[in-house]
Amino acid sequence: MPRSQAAKIPPSSPTAAEQTAVEETPPVQTVPPPPAVAEVLALAQAGDHYAFAQIYSLHKRRVYSLCLRMVGNPSEAEDLTQEAFLQLHRKIATFRGDSAFSTWLHRLSINVVLMHLRKKGLPLTSLDEAMEPTHEDGPGRSFGAPDLALTGSIDRLALERAMSDLPAGYRLIFILHDVEGYEHNEIAAMLECSVGNSKSQLHKARLKLRAALRTAIQKGEPS
Repeated sequence: MPRSQAAKIPPSSPTAAEQTAVEETPPVQTVPPPPAVAEVLALAQAGDHYAFAQIYSLHKRRVYSLCLRMVGNPSEAEDLTQEAFLQLHRKIATFRGDSAFSTWLHRLSINVVLMHLRKKGLPLTSLDEAMEPTHEDGPGRSFGAPDLALTGSIDRLALERAMSDLPAGYRLIFILHDVEGYEHNEIAAMLECSVGNSKSQLHKARLKLRAALRTAIQKGEPS
């Protein structure tokens, strides 16, 4: 019995309108991927101003945020951000990759802020603070240990306000340790103080923050 063969339907030719549409469709342009961060950094170190502008665009918000936290003044923070990038422009060729570039820039920015505060004559550490807790500190607290009272769900705006009201030395230690994550030995090297003083300053800062937050809650201040 012969097999039935399927009818072969010839492909239809495109109409004039379809042919015109195909001809007018522009070819797809492949956009080259942005250069790797390491490549941009290498170009900036070689003096490429466009590459440095890319680095500035990538990091400026974080540097400004850090400066603002540490000085509490938007105008000063803007000036310090510009100064930090001026320092970066002068020193970028010295970066050797021993740490992440963002970490290196972070330290450079902190040093710019510290120099600014020293020039203003603000005390960064209180060398006469006792290392033993006073009767106001409560019993048995460990300097530098995690403070559960400040790591819970605290209203961020209330905490920011309380931080901005801290004395300069307390605020710096708290930001460097509890916000930026530096160890006490690193902070001591930055501020040219002892590890014990760094721990003591942090302890006092946390006490003041808790007191300020407690007062804000009692007053029912809006967030």
